[in-house]
Amino acid sequence: MLYYIFEYIDGILDVLSVNFIGKGMIATFWFLLFIEFPRYYLTDFLVAIWHGATFNKRRRMKAEAKHKLYLENPLVTILAPGKNEGNQIYKLVTSLSEQTYRNFEIIIVDDGSDDTTPQICRDLLKRGYIHKYFRMVERGGKASAANCGISHATGKYIVHLDSDSSLDRDAIEKILLPFYMDTRIKAVGGCVKVRNQDDTLCTSMQALEYLRSIQVGRMVTSRLGIYHIISGAFGAFDADVLREVGGWDIGPGLDGDITQKIRKAGHKVWFAEDAICLTNVPKKWSALFKQRKRWSKSLVRFRIRKHRDIMWSNKNFSFSNMISNMDNILFDFIFNYVWLFYIFILVLGNTDRLIEILIVGFILRSAFSICAFVVMMCISERRREERHLGAFLLLYTFYMGYFMRLVRLVGHTEELLLRTSYKDSWNPKKTSEIAQIENM
Repeated sequence: MLYYIFEYIDGILDVLSVNFIGKGMIATFWFLLFIEFPRYYLTDFLVAIWHGATFNKRRRMKAEAKHKLYLENPLVTILAPGKNEGNQIYKLVTSLSEQTYRNFEIIIVDDGSDDTTPQICRDLLKRGYIHKYFRMVERGGKASAANCGISHATGKYIVHLDSDSSLDRDAIEKILLPFYMDTRIKAVGGCVKVRNQDDTLCTSMQALEYLRSIQVGRMVTSRLGIYHIISGAFGAFDADVLREVGGWDIGPGLDGDITQKIRKAGHKVWFAEDAICLTNVPKKWSALFKQRKRWSKSLVRFRIRKHRDIMWSNKNFSFSNMISNMDNILFDFIFNYVWLFYIFILVLGNTDRLIEILIVGFILRSAFSICAFVVMMCISERRREERHLGAFLLLYTFYMGYFMRLVRLVGHTEELLLRTSYKDSWNPKKTSEIAQIENM
């Protein structure tokens, strides 16, 4: 048995030396080497080096910004809209009570809940745990609820949270600092991480993904000036600018849309990689598939349809907006279909050595993933709690390389051909119909 195993390994090494060196390697793995590696590995690595090299400078800037923040001590409105989130509100309020920054008001907007949310929120209001509570008798969707909160907010800045979020003790302080580091910044995204990362294999994969795509990935796009999505789970906005752009547009998909509206208005957006928010993610693969398919449809709806005007020169055009949009469309949309074509041609043209190609491809991707994980650990503020996720790196290769690509392909194709996002029960039917007319 050992003899045959060694013979097989020797055969693989022969393939590596004969078929995958030089032009053979490039011809076989061009998609990984020329599309994925420069954008998702090399760029992250270079920005991480820059991040480390500028540590002292950023520390001084943050110290100055912190001094300005506490000198002004502005009132901050913490806004949490949601439906049937009563059981989560207390946890949120508890984490807010422990914040280092204290001058804030809490507004809860109940989007037509049919559970015990009204009773729970009224009790919290009576006890002084929250400052304002508004109930929408008829469900209007998350954007409608958030806009209701804006109209009653009195803070200079508005921090938007999901009701099931919980924050690190200094998260509010850290998400406010960029406003005092650069006056051009009018919106700041917080870093969302997975709270239930150890529940199932599915949540562990998502924890790795959030660490890579959000904490590292969004830090990279922010530094490059092409940051394009402030998470609804944790984002801070200049209240006047939020009102200037008309708040959130009703309909499905909010995060990328409001970010793009603020960019188009000529303002700068930023990502605070050290302002940490924890959230629960789906535990089952079926629920994850449904969630990510919905998210994927937003790219088609907003980038390709609603905000297509920034692709040519007019009042909404700027070079950074164009690059931000194109980066999203090219790598998350167009190259998914290119990948499908690449896989199809690779399989048809290499039936005699397909197993060897899969093995070598897996080794290459795994090596890149290990390097990326080292970058993640250098950036992360809680590496001791997250380093065990490295044990899932080999599986993560399949998760991101195949599962997530297929989910995006399904979502994009459905939205392109059928506009199914406007039929999603996640958003009320009436607001989806209005949004569909507006985005035609």
